[in-house]
Amino acid sequence: MRSIGLRVDADTYAGTRDGVPGLLDLFTRRGIRASFFFTLGPDNMGRHLWRLLRPAFFWKMLRTGAASLYGREIIFAGTAWPGRRIAPALGGIMRETLERGHEVGMHAWDHQAWQARLPDWSAGEIARQVRLGLEALEEVLGRKVMCSAAPGWRADARVIEVKEGFAFRYNSDCRGGSPFRPLLADGRPGTPQIPVSLPTFDEAIGETVGEDGFNAYILDAARLCPGTPVYAIHAEVEGRAKAGLFAGLVDTAIERGFEFRPLGDLLPEDVESLPAGKVDWRPFPGREGCLGVQVAAEEKA
Repeated sequence: MRSIGLRVDADTYAGTRDGVPGLLDLFTRRGIRASFFFTLGPDNMGRHLWRLLRPAFFWKMLRTGAASLYGREIIFAGTAWPGRRIAPALGGIMRETLERGHEVGMHAWDHQAWQARLPDWSAGEIARQVRLGLEALEEVLGRKVMCSAAPGWRADARVIEVKEGFAFRYNSDCRGGSPFRPLLADGRPGTPQIPVSLPTFDEAIGETVGEDGFNAYILDAARLCPGTPVYAIHAEVEGRAKAGLFAGLVDTAIERGFEFRPLGDLLPEDVESLPAGKVDWRPFPGREGCLGVQVAAEEKA
């Protein structure tokens, strides 16, 4: 049986409220454990609308059918009114996720702000944002949180350095091929990174493949992946508008001999045996702008 690491990002109020419970039920029925990464603070995702002025983002919105995919509540969140705080209202869903045996990690305090403003933030502001999200999630869960995942894989060398101060067991901040330890500024290998290796729905749909062929496309990519493939879904998409499509992917994957596992289970007992690498800030297919990408240790970042 071949493993697929399964990561679920809950970016918004509506995604957490409406998408996560359905995914939890699906995973319970199928005997699946996954890693859930929650946004905790204000839901300001509607403020991404200004990015429509950028051709790459405008095309992405068109080809993914974003209006029907996400719905008005998400598309306009935090625009004409202050963004709702997610953790105080929906902490019960986060606790239930943990109680059902899933791994729970910190995604962001303000997801939209991280995606839009990270390049302009100082290291101090990055640390503040991580601390706000981490403390909110630990308060909700009543326990330490041992993993995190940067929103939209927006992670540069400063993010890698800052997160060293939070004693995470691992982070999933970048795209790449297999788990590794990123080299820090002083040359030491840092906290393990578990990169996402498979395309996401919004990266591939309408660009590489249509919806009818999407599940086969993802599972073929998983089969051809040289290491353990890692797949990321979003509560806003696979937990809502595309829940049926995703359920079909799960069933087909199981039929083909795949097993879904939380990302933490992909780490070896001896993390020092992981290869060293680097996280570089560069463009990525299907995404607007730059994000963190795994590169070889000897490659110039």
